[in-house]
Amino acid sequence: MIPWLDVGKTAVVTGGANGIGLAAAARFLSAGMNVVIADRDEHALDAANQALPLSSGQLVTVPCDVSDHAQVEALCAQVMSQCGAVHCLMNNAGAALGRPEPWEDIATWKRQVDVNLWGIIHGCQAFVPSMQEANEPVAIINTGSKQGITNPPGGYAYNLSKAGVLAYTQSLAHALRQRAENQISVHLLVPGFTYSNMIARFIPEQPAGAWTPEQVVDYMLASVDRGEFYILCPDNDTPRALDNARMQWNADDIIKNRPALSRWHPEYVAEYEAFVKS
Repeated sequence: MIPWLDVGKTAVVTGGANGIGLAAAARFLSAGMNVVIADRDEHALDAANQALPLSSGQLVTVPCDVSDHAQVEALCAQVMSQCGAVHCLMNNAGAALGRPEPWEDIATWKRQVDVNLWGIIHGCQAFVPSMQEANEPVAIINTGSKQGITNPPGGYAYNLSKAGVLAYTQSLAHALRQRAENQISVHLLVPGFTYSNMIARFIPEQPAGAWTPEQVVDYMLASVDRGEFYILCPDNDTPRALDNARMQWNADDIIKNRPALSRWHPEYVAEYEAFVKS
């Protein structure tokens, strides 16, 4: 049983007005928690207010751009004032803002990192000090991406931002673990192919291979209950064994000094396919 998933506790979900964030907010509310949804899309916040079911917990929606440190600090102050202590911080806000080459469109590169990486850093900087004072178990869940682990070609700026989330969340977990009185558990959520609003803009019907946001949240909470740091979600197309093979190949690029991203290098395609099959 997750100790903070209970009546009267408080969860903060950034990027919570749709997709995985909204599904998480619904689950937290169903448990009787107070839930604060922060999102930069005010229309989506209004829709979330209408869509989420009534519960014994309080629902608060707050417009917030997580890339702006001052706005996240203001969010923290508002939460502490209205709801008190925070028991779960879910840094979920993120965006895919384009696919520029590594030498192109510096503004998109900066904005991508500002939202996906700095948004999480801002959330932790704002909330962790007060969460450290809790005399009970609390949790931080940061949303990463498989692209931040295997770095597939194309979405270079997105991959960089999510690789930063991986490194930062590992560091956060380790640093907190050194505290003698620490009761903050840290988790890295790595969704698989999920049919969220971002995907629905391009694909009107859910593909057979995709999970719903609700499935991701179910898997996330079961993993948190088991005390897992890496919450690597499968989907209907990608079992865990395939994810493991892809990650192993990626790590072996360094160990074996292969060309960068050799999985997509013409000379290694056959070897990679044989490796996955084995």
